Amino acid sequence: MRTSPNRRGTLRSLAATTLVAATALAAVACSSDDGPRETDHPSVVASTDVWGSVAAAVGGEHAEVTSLFNSPGADPHEFEPSMADTAKIEDADVLVYNGGHYDAYVETAAESSRALQVNAASLLPGGVESLGGHDHDHEAGDEDEHADEHAGHNHSHDGANEHVFYDLALVGQVADKTADALAEVSPMNAQYYRDNAVAFNEGISELRGRLAAIKKAHDGTDVAATEPLSSYLLDEAGLVDIAPPAFTAAVENGQSPSAADVATFTDLLQNRKAAALLYNTQAVDPATQTVLQIARRSNVPVVELTESLPSGVTDYLAWQSAQIEQLEQALNA
Repeated sequence: MRTSPNRRGTLRSLAATTLVAATALAAVACSSDDGPRETDHPSVVASTDVWGSVAAAVGGEHAEVTSLFNSPGADPHEFEPSMADTAKIEDADVLVYNGGHYDAYVETAAESSRALQVNAASLLPGGVESLGGHDHDHEAGDEDEHADEHAGHNHSHDGANEHVFYDLALVGQVADKTADALAEVSPMNAQYYRDNAVAFNEGISELRGRLAAIKKAHDGTDVAATEPLSSYLLDEAGLVDIAPPAFTAAVENGQSPSAADVATFTDLLQNRKAAALLYNTQAVDPATQTVLQIARRSNVPVVELTESLPSGVTDYLAWQSAQIEQLEQALNA
């Protein structure tokens, strides 16, 4: 639970200011003409354990992956890197991060780094600009190649949803980009990295197949989420989030939803207008706790979602599989 509801919004404003001033970066780009040193065991730094788990799946035994944020009970939006964290970013061979306002500190610290960079948000059809932030260069063809993958995605109040780690197709692309970056730093292990990326994407395909099955059985079904965390996932599953937009926007920005929005949310749960409540366990305040209690009293199934890996979980595919299983069970209840 957050101890300071307004702090999240303040940090985002600061992050946005920092981001506008940051140097433009490519999806996989070198921030120095010299580039990283060649090594048989690259150092990879990820902004969160979610992106760290993707990097680890690709790097395997031929990479050292460090995740800066790895606290299951905390809010990633409130994370403030230490000087030691900044040093890790500067010394890395490869950086894997979300992009946009979510972890802008990585881009700031990377200005003095020679690391190759994998910026997930830059792979969105509209690039980082679609998140309401400063865009970065794309590799030729990236945007056109994957535009259909993202067509129709739900948007947040400021543009596209910044939680791009819930976009399974995009996460698969990040794995491929990470393999490319690692192969450049460690050419002797290039095939190993690319084989791992292929295996990871096979797992992604299996998860997407389950979402397609949900869509076939429940296309157009209404659900309600306390925060627009999983809109990419819901869109692919054919589900419609009917939660009051002002409520979810307030929660996303660390603010308290209005009494009217809480009442609207309560009404749709009490009258079972939503087939399930999707509850972000890392963005909790009195308003979200109220709707959770109402959902349980009204026998509305609850799907608990997270922004980072739960305690004891290190595998991205296992994490998303468990969350999709919750969704499957809720819709079939």
